[in-house]
Amino acid sequence: MKNLNTSVLKGIYCNDLSNYSRRKSVEVNIGGIPLGGDQPIRVQSMTTADTMDTKATVEECVRMIESGCEYIRITAPSVKEAENLANIKAELRAKGYETPLVADIHFTPNAAEVAAKIVEKVRINPGNYVDKKKFQSLEYTDEEYSQELLRIKERFTPLVEICKEHGTAMRIGTNHGSLSDRIMSRYGDTPKGMVESALEFLRICDELDYHQVVISMKSSNPQVMVQAYRLLVNKMDEEGLRPYPLHLGVTEAGEGEDGRIKSAVGIGTLLEDGLGDTVRVSLTEDPEFESPVAQRLVSRYDNREDHKLVREITSSEYPIDPFNYQRRKTKEVVNFGEENVPRVIADYSSSEILEPKDLKPVGHHYLPELDKWKMSDLGVDYIYTGGRQVPFMLPNGLKRILNADIWLQGEEDLNSFPMWKSEEFVVASKVHKQLNFVIVDAKSIDGINNESQIYAGNNVVLVLLTENLHGAVEQRRFFAELLNKEIDVPVVLLRSYKVEDEEGFQLDASTDFGTLLIDGLGDGVLIQTDDIEKSRKEQIDQLSIVNSTAFGVLQAARTRITKTEYISCPSCGRTLFDLQETTAKIRKRTDHLKGVKIGIMGCIVNGPGEMADADFGYVGSGKGKITLYKGQEVVKRGVPSDHAVEELINIIKENGRWIEPETVED
Repeated sequence: MKNLNTSVLKGIYCNDLSNYSRRKSVEVNIGGIPLGGDQPIRVQSMTTADTMDTKATVEECVRMIESGCEYIRITAPSVKEAENLANIKAELRAKGYETPLVADIHFTPNAAEVAAKIVEKVRINPGNYVDKKKFQSLEYTDEEYSQELLRIKERFTPLVEICKEHGTAMRIGTNHGSLSDRIMSRYGDTPKGMVESALEFLRICDELDYHQVVISMKSSNPQVMVQAYRLLVNKMDEEGLRPYPLHLGVTEAGEGEDGRIKSAVGIGTLLEDGLGDTVRVSLTEDPEFESPVAQRLVSRYDNREDHKLVREITSSEYPIDPFNYQRRKTKEVVNFGEENVPRVIADYSSSEILEPKDLKPVGHHYLPELDKWKMSDLGVDYIYTGGRQVPFMLPNGLKRILNADIWLQGEEDLNSFPMWKSEEFVVASKVHKQLNFVIVDAKSIDGINNESQIYAGNNVVLVLLTENLHGAVEQRRFFAELLNKEIDVPVVLLRSYKVEDEEGFQLDASTDFGTLLIDGLGDGVLIQTDDIEKSRKEQIDQLSIVNSTAFGVLQAARTRITKTEYISCPSCGRTLFDLQETTAKIRKRTDHLKGVKIGIMGCIVNGPGEMADADFGYVGSGKGKITLYKGQEVVKRGVPSDHAVEELINIIKENGRWIEPETVED
């Protein structure tokens, strides 16, 4: 993470690496509700009804508007759907709803040109708006490539001119999984390819003096998505282009807890650095559930500028490459750091509960009839009990952490380790020979000294605490200091939350921890909560929520894989089957396949391209018909939907990725 070419990082990608400052974009007018500039961060969603079903689409739009949606996107896969947008718009206006409408276009320029005369905004996908994707490797000379760009300009210009004439805004929406064969052949399946795909079209808009443009860089992989948006901002600045507004989203995030965590890791990481002018959370759920989640993510920044200031860091001092993932290199201390996956520590220090059965919510199941333990894939590595000893023998593989004063009173135990305050540790006459957890405040960067036993020894793991409103960035500032001083001590990330509602907690924690993990920072996670006044059942439930969130964040950041990953689109008018029902059916049969990624796409537009890094794919290809994939290779076409889940499982088995599920007894 050192020796970066600082010319590449000129301006980096945000106003301020240390303190909150929202990027100032140009203002784009969308049907009287402006976006960007000094406007608030807008939230939006997309309908799932058939666009030709005017009544169903209008009813869905009303539910979305009443849930807080400020822009509504509707698919227009062909001219007939584009024309019907006029009827949908008329019905909504007659009911008194003035919410701007956005036409979603993928393959059909003529549909886009029709829609642009009707709605307030048109979204095009540069990966397939002009080019056709056949997953072919193409070779171009520089001259041939230039000719291709002229072809794109010729085909794209009519839409731009229509938008200019009718005052219609446009989103140039790049998706990671649908880059054209031409872009893929030259740049690969990379953030750089995503950015160049959008810039080709943006440069044309600029040449044609059309500036009512919004840009997005979506991916189902939050790591790729974050890198692409950062690089986009960097390249627009480098080329002297206007700072166009950014539409943020993790595409095909999935459903429930997983979808919310993955969205927060991607979107929240960018919001932390002041990037983003509108947000869409893509959930495999009814669309009216998306806007409240987006609004919850956005509302964290209403008063963010009031945070305690973090010491400034300049781009020339910044040791972290924001455009390429690289985990911070550290020494190994027991099972922290180096090549070890980030560890999860469960906090039992403020609760009154601690019996064998109380470890079930953190993945360790005690079976009293057999007097033995079983561990799930979400089994924590350590439990922190604060000032209490554990009154029973822990399962193999689970270790405990005690406050240092309590640890000093106990007998030598290979599975018990002390938690020190930094001032205690430096004067202690006795410390653990192998592993000491030392709490350090992220604002205390002046105390970082590679001569200190805290930072120089081989038996310390830092527990990095922040209480700053802008805490993730304060912790990142601390990491920058460690990197610049070449201090390689492992670090556990510590944050404390008051859990008032499950969803809000998950979104906050996913943003805070994901912001760091996305950049390869952090060797462990410790989430503390205020649960003193909660009942025993409430404490147990909260431990389960916290634990699943911790593992969910690590999975979303691609730093520790502990469960099956579902890349499922949020449905739209193109969808050829019930996505929610089908996703639930597939999940029920496959959610024990740790590390397997399954794409579930409603139509050929969103598959196979959008499920770019899925291992297996289930894609609607016709009424009642499914096409099944291994990676991006078609394995079976036209499979009747009644048998398609079973056929998908057979393909997983044939490729050696299937294991039989285990039953964990209560």
